[in-house]
Amino acid sequence: MGQHSVAEGKGTDGVIGIDGVPFAKGHGAGNDFVILPDPDGALPLTAAQVAALCDRRRGIGGDGLLRVVRSAKHPDAVAMAGEAEWFMDYWNADGTQAEMCGNGVRVFARYLIESGLVGWPSGDLRVATRSGVVPVRDDAAGLAAGLAPPRLGGPATAAVAGRELDGVAVDCGNPHLVCALPDAEDPAVLDLTAAPTLDPETFPTGANVEFVAAAEPVDGADLSVRMRVHERGVGETLSCGSGACAVAAAALADTGRDTGVVAVHVPGGRLTVTVADEACWLAGPAVIVAAGVVHLG
Repeated sequence: MGQHSVAEGKGTDGVIGIDGVPFAKGHGAGNDFVILPDPDGALPLTAAQVAALCDRRRGIGGDGLLRVVRSAKHPDAVAMAGEAEWFMDYWNADGTQAEMCGNGVRVFARYLIESGLVGWPSGDLRVATRSGVVPVRDDAAGLAAGLAPPRLGGPATAAVAGRELDGVAVDCGNPHLVCALPDAEDPAVLDLTAAPTLDPETFPTGANVEFVAAAEPVDGADLSVRMRVHERGVGETLSCGSGACAVAAAALADTGRDTGVVAVHVPGGRLTVTVADEACWLAGPAVIVAAGVVHLG
């Protein structure tokens, strides 16, 4: 994996420098990530460094950061080491840590495969996350991650650019609010330049907020929807995997179904969500687009 070091001193922005650290860049339907291989958990990564690396002008740029660490070497994952060799240490672009990222898991798995850290096809690729161990398999629609079935909660609202929109809370291992738009309204008209305002009692740590409308039917899918998302700690992104799962579960529930296949059209492409009794399978593109060495600070 190469050597890395923490440079002495701080940059002009106060971020402690890191020198000669290998990285990769990948995306899942436009949801993009900086990937840092750190098998032994030796890199003293900080929130400020993550934010600097994810900065789209002064850093590499990304919606989040995926640190590739052996489960046995990270305190958040050591208990899962017997089930999954690798832990996805996921950070939002603002330097906060998060429980789960559906597209992140798929991009993380793609990196493990392409870098030779796992054999493929193995039929048993499993990734440790802060929400538990996630299986990954090959699928006609791309790499598919088997997330926990979404759990629908109660009603809640989001204030967006002076409007109050009704929604339903959904737990996908991380918190979501799914807001179905009025008939015929296009999600593209929403102003998502500012974070939606949420009830802090319902969402004490914030939430990803999805805005949903019906879309043209897709062969092989029970339902087809369009989605935009404002992600907690990031802002609007081109895609959100766990958000697509939340939207699929809410859309199926609106039609009286607990399971089914939903095509979710996002600004970055299309994701396919299969909600089953035992898991929610998220499938779509997962691509590694670049690799190099970063010097920060």
